[in-house]
Amino acid sequence: MKNSYTDIAKREGNLQCALRFCPHSPLTGAIADVLSDNMRPETKALHIAALSVGLFFLLIGALGFVPGVTANFDDLTFAGHHSQARLLGIFQVSVLHNLIHLAFGVAGLLLARKAARSYLIGCGLIYLGVWVYGIVIDHDSVANIVPVNTADNWLHLVFCFGMIGLGIGLNNRVTVESEL
Repeated sequence: MKNSYTDIAKREGNLQCALRFCPHSPLTGAIADVLSDNMRPETKALHIAALSVGLFFLLIGALGFVPGVTANFDDLTFAGHHSQARLLGIFQVSVLHNLIHLAFGVAGLLLARKAARSYLIGCGLIYLGVWVYGIVIDHDSVANIVPVNTADNWLHLVFCFGMIGLGIGLNNRVTVESEL
């Protein structure tokens, strides 16, 4: 007998149920897998962290295209230091910058179930490189293609340490229950 939407919602919760009944795509499948009870408890926090980071990047990538949330939206350019658009009025963004955040978000959703640790540490290392890039370039030069400003640089450093910290720190210890 096929379970009804209501039966599954009672058993699994509304979000997981909704994801199950969505058209099967890699993204909804990955989210449903991470949120399911089928994951090993000792690694579930790591997978949820990668999923959360991916969702965060999707959010900030999308918000970069929203007038009002992005100040000087009319000055948004595809790339380069001439973009005067500022996410939350602080962080310099361009279409390319927002697309990069969206790509990191999609990668997080796709990798959360199978390669969460690699995603977090790899993206953290990429953000370390982006921080170094932002420190060494002249922000008013053509080399500032992404573009970045001082606030972006510090945020990229926080992303770097945060993602690497999550990737290394979560579930690196053996629990007493797993030794039994």
